[in-house]
Amino acid sequence: MVNQSSATPASESLTSVRASISEHRSWFMILGGVLILLGVIAVAFPLITTIAAKIFLGWIFLVSGLVQIVQGFSTKKWNEFFLNVLVGVLYIVAGGWLAFFPLTGVLTLTLLLAFMFIVQGVIEVGMALRLRPVEGWVWMLIAGAIAGAVSIMILAKLPSSAAWAIGLLVGVNMISSGWAYFFLALAAGKKGNAA
Repeated sequence: MVNQSSATPASESLTSVRASISEHRSWFMILGGVLILLGVIAVAFPLITTIAAKIFLGWIFLVSGLVQIVQGFSTKKWNEFFLNVLVGVLYIVAGGWLAFFPLTGVLTLTLLLAFMFIVQGVIEVGMALRLRPVEGWVWMLIAGAIAGAVSIMILAKLPSSAAWAIGLLVGVNMISSGWAYFFLALAAGKKGNAA
């Protein structure tokens, strides 16, 4: 007679997720608290957050462009050299524009971030549905719904919302994600204490 295990792969996976969240509960709570704090600051100062996000993105492009050019000079073939240097120059131009002219192009960046947060909202809703049997999953669902709703609201109010939208989007997104991680960890602690 063959002895079959009563645990299915899905229940083993769920047990593994619960154990991982419970084991790293304090890190989830710390991450949640930091995200909430930074989100509140971002919402309180949306224009400053908008400018800071744009400058930060610009510096990322600048560094990426420099690395691309260095990599281009390390290649042996002329075509690769030219294309790598060309891409690097484009990154540097875009990065310089974003980093050193912080009040220009805010509308374009607002559009980019709004679409990015819509995608993040969809991903968080998907994560929540996958975590559904785990305690606290509903907070991840709420975070995803908030990210999507705020993004749609900002897109509906363009172009007047561009000056404050990035800061608000970043702040609300950080606050809702922070609460999601915090409550997920809190629920894991309650379940662990009950066990």
